[in-house]
This record gives sequence, structure tokens and C-alpha cells, in this order.
Amino acid sequence: MVFIPLIVDALANAALIFFVAVGLTLVFSVLRILNVAHGSFYSIGAYLAASAGLWVVSAGAPGWLTFPILLLSAILVAVICGPIVERTLIRWTYGKSEAVQVLVTFALFLILEDLQRMVFGVQSVYQDTPMTLLGVVEIGGIVYLTYQLLLIGLAILTLIALKLFISYSRVGKLLSAVVADREVSQAMGIDTSRMFVIAFSVGVFLAALGGALATPTSGVSPGLGADTMVLAFAVAAIGGLGQVEGAAIAAIIVAFAKVLAIYFAPSLDAVAPYLVMLVVLMVRPYGLFGAETARRV
Repeated sequence: MVFIPLIVDALANAALIFFVAVGLTLVFSVLRILNVAHGSFYSIGAYLAASAGLWVVSAGAPGWLTFPILLLSAILVAVICGPIVERTLIRWTYGKSEAVQVLVTFALFLILEDLQRMVFGVQSVYQDTPMTLLGVVEIGGIVYLTYQLLLIGLAILTLIALKLFISYSRVGKLLSAVVADREVSQAMGIDTSRMFVIAFSVGVFLAALGGALATPTSGVSPGLGADTMVLAFAVAAIGGLGQVEGAAIAAIIVAFAKVLAIYFAPSLDAVAPYLVMLVVLMVRPYGLFGAETARRV
């Protein structure tokens, strides 16, 4: 029974990692670009949610208002940053080499990190009102943080919603067509430029949502975007770039690796996810669910 709280803790961490990694893999599958700045949208969402939540609480407003703020912060980041960044910068990298794409998005990452320091400062921000309000719940004689169970449920709902959106909605089917063959999709009259904006904005939303949801549990501090991006890339690589289900499974694997490392070998806590990535890529170079694809030359 002692391991059950550890399992719940691992699944809650996996949920937060999943939001970022699935956004990264969605952008990669549609736009064919590895967005190094993806972690910055996570930290922007976190800073915005934490700052807005603190302002609401300090103004004497009801604490429950901090819950919609988490979602609204992610939506705001996606609506503002998604289309602007894709149309003004990311679009310029289409068709360029992978080196150019990485350098451009890395430059974007540096710009966004400096902007965050200018706007939000360099102090850590912690806003735990949502987690405090929900309290704990006892199941089978074991006490759990209700907020952790909420995170797990939201991640499951997000995975289901993404699968339904991609499989059954008109926009989802168009995105799938673009993923399958961009050139043929253009020839068939699909507005690929619009699909790119949608995919990138959804990816930004998922990253920002992960950041917003993480603030009640861990707060936000400078450098969070870089740490998150590296971890999200490890998860995406383990699951297979472009694979939604792979991101979910890989997030669980990485989260359990971190929890087990903390419990059995604390010194390996920071490197455990990357050791898992190393082992997986040695056995399956394209990830657990990835597959080699032919490239035009």
C-alpha cells in the first residue's frame, strides 16, 4: 500500500509532462519542425496563471476564481503567441534545413526567456490556491491530494479529446491529410497555411496549459522553460516524434523513472529520464511508437 501514493504522484507528474510533450509532437508531425522554444510557452503559461491568481487572491476575490484562470491563461497564450509566432517567424523556416529550424527556434527561445524576465521579474512565483481549496480525499484508507487526481483526469480527457478531434472532426482530418502528404494536400486545395497556424496554436495551448496546471504544485521560476523543453523532448523521443499515444505512454514511463530514482537512487533523479531515453533509442531509434519514413531528396 505504501507504493500507491508514489504511483499517484508519478501519474500526476506524467500528466503535466504529457501536456507539453503532446503539444511538441503535434507541432512536429504537422509542421515538420522541432520547436526548441516550446518550453517557453510552458513557462509563460505558468507565470501568467500564477501572477493572475495571486492578483485575484490579493484583491479579495473568491479563491475558486483561480481555477478558470488556469484555463484562461493557456487560452490567452495560445491566441496571442500561436498565430503571431507562426506567421512571423516559424513560417520562414518551412523547407529549410533542420539546422536552420533549430537555430531560429533557439533564438526565439532566448528572446521569450528574456521577455519573461522583463515582464514577470526574476523571482519565483508560487500560487497554490487551487490545490489548497481542493484539499485531500481518502480512498481505501489512503489520503491523496485531490488536485493530483484532477491532473490525471484532465490528462486522460485531453488524450481522448485529441484522438476524437483528429479522427472525427473536419479540421482534424485535414491535419491528418497534411501530416500524411503536405504536397498532395496542397494540390487537393487544402489550405495548409491555415492548418499550420491551427496546429502550432494548439501546441502552444497544450504547453501553456501544462505550465498553468503545474503552478499550484511546484510554482514557477526562471529557467523553467529550458528544463521543461529538454524533458519534453526526451518524452517525445521515447514515444516517437509525431505519435500522440506515444507521448502519453512515454510521459508515464519517464515519470515513473523519476519517482523510482527518488525512492531508490536519489542521485539519479535528474538523469533518470535521459537514461531511459538512451536505452529506448538504442533499441528503437525512432521511439517506441515511431517508424522510419521515406524522405524526398
